[in-house]
Amino acid sequence: MAEKQLPKKEFNSIFWRSFTLLGSFNYERMEGLGFLYAVLPSLKRIYKDDPEGLKEAMHRHMEAFNMTVAPSPFVMGLAVAMEENAKEDKNFDKSLINAVKVSLMGPLSGIGDTFFWGIFRILACSLGASFALQGNVLGPIILLLVFNIPNVLTRYYGLKLGYGQGAGVLESLQKSGKMQLFTFCAGIVGMAAIGCLTAAWIGISSPLAFEISGNTIVIQEYLDQLCPQLLSLAATLGVLSMLRKGVNTTKIMITVIVVAFVLGVFGIIA
Repeated sequence: MAEKQLPKKEFNSIFWRSFTLLGSFNYERMEGLGFLYAVLPSLKRIYKDDPEGLKEAMHRHMEAFNMTVAPSPFVMGLAVAMEENAKEDKNFDKSLINAVKVSLMGPLSGIGDTFFWGIFRILACSLGASFALQGNVLGPIILLLVFNIPNVLTRYYGLKLGYGQGAGVLESLQKSGKMQLFTFCAGIVGMAAIGCLTAAWIGISSPLAFEISGNTIVIQEYLDQLCPQLLSLAATLGVLSMLRKGVNTTKIMITVIVVAFVLGVFGIIA
């Protein structure tokens, strides 16, 4: 069966409107209004001769919706395809449209958060900052390109795939177990990227040194033999532990500042 295609003008309209998804975020419907705004051109086409049907569809897509923004056009395309089916088939259960949207929020947000906030953001910031520290004007440009190129491509092809054959693809991934494997592997890559960032940018070291029997013992050298950047790792895990215990972020910041100041004054860390 050939993949369905949205009219070009309509496709472009949904694609560009998807960038406004967070423009009206609120704690009642979250991204619901932004989702409706994105798919509204298609809804007007589908229900052009049915004002009541359009009104129902608009209310339907104002329901609470929240997920990582980059893969959201996939759900938009799928929702439009389901609205077309609902218009053509009077026996179609329209409650399934929102049910499918809700069921996709979790797995697609998991994948989106892992890649866009756990990998691409960190990679983009690391590369951009590296160039910027050298005084290179390409720093912010590289940051924007590395983060936004995958974002734009995901939106474009996600919308296309969602409208054309989204339901079948997701069902196939879930039944075969590939979605779980995909998410698991992406999580490993994300953790590796965070580990590299911790080692590269925190950079805590100890200048402590002792004279024993005429020999100078440099503490940092022994720490590096145990684990490179051990102090940076310890500091990161300490902050993570406080976050998991629910400690207020302001208190964590004050604690870090005070501890770093005291240890720095006494020459324990640098």
